[in-house]
Amino acid sequence: MMRLELSDADKEEVLGSGRQTRADNRGGWALSYLSQAGLVESTGKRGYWQITQRGREYLVVAPSIIRPKDLEQFPEYREFQTRRRSSQEDSDDIAEAGQSTPGEVLESAFGEVNRALAHELLGKVKAVSPERFEWLVVELMLKLGYGGGLRESGKTVGKSGDGGVDGVINQDKLGLDKIYLQAKRWSEGKVGRPEVMAFVGALSGQGATKGVLITTSAFTEEARTYARANQNFKISLVDGVELAQLMIEHDLGVSLVQRFDVKRVDSDFFAEDDL
Repeated sequence: MMRLELSDADKEEVLGSGRQTRADNRGGWALSYLSQAGLVESTGKRGYWQITQRGREYLVVAPSIIRPKDLEQFPEYREFQTRRRSSQEDSDDIAEAGQSTPGEVLESAFGEVNRALAHELLGKVKAVSPERFEWLVVELMLKLGYGGGLRESGKTVGKSGDGGVDGVINQDKLGLDKIYLQAKRWSEGKVGRPEVMAFVGALSGQGATKGVLITTSAFTEEARTYARANQNFKISLVDGVELAQLMIEHDLGVSLVQRFDVKRVDSDFFAEDDL
């Protein structure tokens, strides 16, 4: 086991915000990058991570100090970096032109933090039980405002299932207008057209016309085309990336660590024409 041998001073050093120690910050980013590369994974228990089989194999040939560039040999990490660079192209162009503002730098940094959080969050979601995932999907729909946000408006169907349906949201108190949910907690592969067609069949069996299919994976283009083209059923497809972003936006499964309020001078406050 490797120990960092940090001194008390090292452990107590805080970032400029004063809200987090530098050791915790650096350790968190290190875990995030290793996770992006598939070398470690969350155990589902707060603060606990474990090495993956790929991680064990890599340790045999890994350098004594693993740097970000060393992780570029793993396709998942390269994909993460590609997404990161793509989202930063505009701000990078401005920076190269010498026009980057502090606000743009802050926005870019926020985006990177958010992408790392989404990746870690999705890993947590993939590790939960199928029952917990179904509950999570119902909670998210309520957070989004469906069912009037009332907890009693949403429910999971249970282990036995209900003709391919995992959850139901009542849009009105009498339950006359319902949205049916299906939750697919997949770790590998994409959800294809056959699965979406089966969900449509489940909706038809319920006499319903509205449904949301949520997966931790992704959808094939054929699946999305079929859902868009279906005139008789309103089907919304939510993939893992969108799921994680929605959870972050609506504070589901995440908690606030720190915030930065960006302020400007209120010119109206200094106006003297109203004196």
